[in-house]
Amino acid sequence: MTSLRHIGRSERPARDLYLDAARECLLDVGWRRTTLTEVARRSGVSRMTIYRAWPDMPTLLGDLMTREWGELVAATLAAEPTDDDPARALAHALVAVTRALRDNEVFVRLLELDPDLLLPYLLARRGRSQQAIIDLLAAQVTAGQATGGIRAGDPTAIARSVVLAAHGFVLSAQTMVGDGVEPDDLDAELALLVERGLRP
Repeated sequence: MTSLRHIGRSERPARDLYLDAARECLLDVGWRRTTLTEVARRSGVSRMTIYRAWPDMPTLLGDLMTREWGELVAATLAAEPTDDDPARALAHALVAVTRALRDNEVFVRLLELDPDLLLPYLLARRGRSQQAIIDLLAAQVTAGQATGGIRAGDPTAIARSVVLAAHGFVLSAQTMVGDGVEPDDLDAELALLVERGLRP
């Protein structure tokens, strides 16, 4: 699937153009200093146009994160090689997504300037992007169980547990690097952890 960012500006839906402008603001000045007025200015539309689409900044940020990370996950998984071993395939796909999230410029910028904006998704509720990843993993677990390649158990509970395990590797990996341990070493351990946890 072609990324929306590779489509000409005139061919993009207006909502995506507004989200592009919000993304630029976030990267330039951080989310706390971004306003709906500035998003409107960068989009070349009136402030009321943006207000009609998003009544407040948290709603806009939620849609931006959902689009950003939804596209990232889809593109990352599409690039993964096929593997007949469902446990190994799921583990390697999860590591690839984890790496991509850690390197994503929107994610990095939020961690640098506005890390508190991510706390609700870690402490209080699941976001739409998290739920989409859980749904995707649960479907893969179900398919793997049908072939006998993944252990029995509630696919949703397994998928949620896998996402919980990955949270630390996305958010805190930098705190565990050093003294001979590199990011690749941690990613290899995550793959092993998930793969062995999924095997029958």
